[in-house]
Amino acid sequence: MELQHNHLKNQQCKACELVKQFIHGESKEQRKKRKQLEKSKNQTVVTSIVAPITLETGTADNATKKVAFVLGNGVSRADINPADLKRYGVIYGCNALFRSYAPDHLIAVDTKMIREITQDGYHNTHSVWTNASKYTREIPNLNLFTPTLGWSSGPSALNLASNHGYDTIYILGFDYVGVGKNNELVNNMYAGTHNYKQISERATYFGNWQRQTATCIKNTKVKYIRVIDTQSSYVPEPLIGLTNLTHFTVENFKNRFNIM
Repeated sequence: MELQHNHLKNQQCKACELVKQFIHGESKEQRKKRKQLEKSKNQTVVTSIVAPITLETGTADNATKKVAFVLGNGVSRADINPADLKRYGVIYGCNALFRSYAPDHLIAVDTKMIREITQDGYHNTHSVWTNASKYTREIPNLNLFTPTLGWSSGPSALNLASNHGYDTIYILGFDYVGVGKNNELVNNMYAGTHNYKQISERATYFGNWQRQTATCIKNTKVKYIRVIDTQSSYVPEPLIGLTNLTHFTVENFKNRFNIM
């Protein structure tokens, strides 16, 4: 566990080294708009005012009804234990998160991850969501998206939460860009483990992730807060200007929820 923690910390530190001249997977037009944004003195990307969280009185169900946390697996959330969030809201997680923590809802759309989850038997005692296919329709106790959007796991989890009636949704681990000197290496907490790329492999193309995320956010009235590593962390062009989306640094987020 200590070696795994050190590995995640190392990847997180690399993620902080955002190279503004070039971001792997970013188009020329996106790079141009990002540089214009960085030069704007009036543009505020990160919310710096931190207000204490207030829980509703009553039962646990009533207290957690209004807030949800959607956890992607980008390394920016490596220092946040999902268990510390449970008292504040409902947790939606993706893919290999189930290996170490059972969220309220687990979302996985890749066949190889569904195979791992179902072979473990996790879906028989926990809420698991996936796309409808010939393969998944034959597996009992899976929740199938209707309709199937064909989205990636992270945006699919965000869309599911967005349709469950929350006022506020916190988005963690949606880093998009890779890690390393030129953001060229895979950015995932589970890199190097079963069913994932090796840590030395190239970052996955993220254009579809950011478009799907933006589509989900702009089509609802939910308040979204995306948690990013630092004030200079990458903000995808499709997410800029969305009036119901703000950004918190990890430090501000941890202060808000009293996470040590």
